[in-house]
Amino acid sequence: MNAPNWRRSSRSNTATNCVELRNDLAAIRDSKDAGGPALAFSGPGAVRRFVTATNTSR
Repeated sequence: MNAPNWRRSSRSNTATNCVELRNDLAAIRDSKDAGGPALAFSGPGAVRRFVTATNTSR
């Protein structure tokens, strides 16, 4: 089985304090702790609602 393909925003450049996303699953992780836990989401729009809530401090 292949390792999951994680990606960073193109705006991250070479920074290490980033979040990374997976293309095959709605999941987010901390790039500084690649072997650590990840947040996994299910349902349409779940990631967008999470990001919106964190940006608006809800």
